[in-house]
Amino acid sequence: MRVIIASEPHVFVSDLEAASAFYVHKLGFTVLLSYGEPPFYAQIARDGGRLNLRRVSGPVFDSGFRSRAPDALSATFTLDDAKPLFLEFQKAGVAFHQTLRTEPWGARTFIVQDPDGNLIAFAGGS
Repeated sequence: MRVIIASEPHVFVSDLEAASAFYVHKLGFTVLLSYGEPPFYAQIARDGGRLNLRRVSGPVFDSGFRSRAPDALSATFTLDDAKPLFLEFQKAGVAFHQTLRTEPWGARTFIVQDPDGNLIAFAGGS
């Protein structure tokens, strides 16, 4: 039997240095690798979660994307308890697309927006 053990979503960014700084300094991720000269790809991680950042030319989303899909997610991280991480991010001055709330299905979720407009969800219990 084959078992999927992890996921590493690709998130597209227009400025790899600015995106890396946001994920490292605001969200507590660590850069595992950076590739290219100049760098166009990086992998970041925090605990068991990983994201692959890929620089693209121009804006990541067209000008009308968020009006058409205001809550479209780029990635979701699953947590055991969302509240402590939410409070950590709040203390770090992270701007939230959605603050901590309990969903109708019982999960506690919050969503942050990176400098390129990618929405990253964090979902857990408690």
